[in-house]
Amino acid sequence: EQLVLGMYKEPSQTWDRDYDSFILPLLEDLQPCYILYRLDSQNAQGYEWLFISWSPDYSPVRQKMLYAATRATVKKEFGGGHIKDELFGTMKEDVCLGGYQKHIQSRLGPAPLTAAEEELKQIKINEESSSKMVKTEISIQSKHQTMQGIAFPIQESAMTAILLLKERKINYIQMKLDIGKETINLVHTDVTDILDLPKRIPNNAPRYHFFLYKHSHEGDYIESVVFIYSMPGYKCGIKDRMLYSSCKGPLLDVVEQQLQLKVVKKIEIDNGEELTPDFLYEEVHPKQHAYKQAFAKPKGPAGKRGQKRIIKGAGEAENGEDC
Repeated sequence: EQLVLGMYKEPSQTWDRDYDSFILPLLEDLQPCYILYRLDSQNAQGYEWLFISWSPDYSPVRQKMLYAATRATVKKEFGGGHIKDELFGTMKEDVCLGGYQKHIQSRLGPAPLTAAEEELKQIKINEESSSKMVKTEISIQSKHQTMQGIAFPIQESAMTAILLLKERKINYIQMKLDIGKETINLVHTDVTDILDLPKRIPNNAPRYHFFLYKHSHEGDYIESVVFIYSMPGYKCGIKDRMLYSSCKGPLLDVVEQQLQLKVVKKIEIDNGEELTPDFLYEEVHPKQHAYKQAFAKPKGPAGKRGQKRIIKGAGEAENGEDC
């Protein structure tokens, strides 16, 4: 197995006029490929290039995974300094000239902020204002890591596995942090039955798990994606506990918002023994507590309480008599 040259063309016009006539004929409906397209701009190393990863939706899964796994190698061998921009597409509309121009516009615009980022931004504004008022230098670096979380990049093979889970082609994913490289890596995607799930939980290392929980509820067959964060207590160092806890939120943001994988339930456990079928079922479908009507005090018998006593205020009666 090796990467081979499919074809090449010499430029005839400006890069944007040649773009669609050069790129679109190379895109096959079932075959992924890499395309390196030379732009007219230059840097210190020479001409700048656009690196296009084409991976159509209906191509075989094995080919998608092979291309995802070799993408970084291709960039490295070609020379990362020559690549000005990258473009990924599953449809021709994604990688045509119009799609590339939209990509440039979205990249130049401000990135949308999550709720945590909005909160952190407001905290910065408030602290800067307070610092000016009391003339005290305040550092917010310590709060940045705990409130916003740490967004480690997700390894491409792990991203591919999430997409396969979304398509229901696999039913289990296990991930771990590579603290040295600061990435989230795929451990494995072995087929896992609910009875085998406890065996997948390491007893000496933290992990992230995504499990496709297949079950019946009230007569309906349901497939629910459950996220499990396993942390075996104090068997792990404090650095591991802090990093895994901080990376969890940004990882779920990518999975749910960018990759559009719906996670029905998020669970934190110490060990795999907790993951019984009954436990999972009750977590996904918690019991609804019956509504209890508050005690209502009964009304007293009407007309048998006697006349009401009214006390006159000062100045209304001189002798304080009742009436």
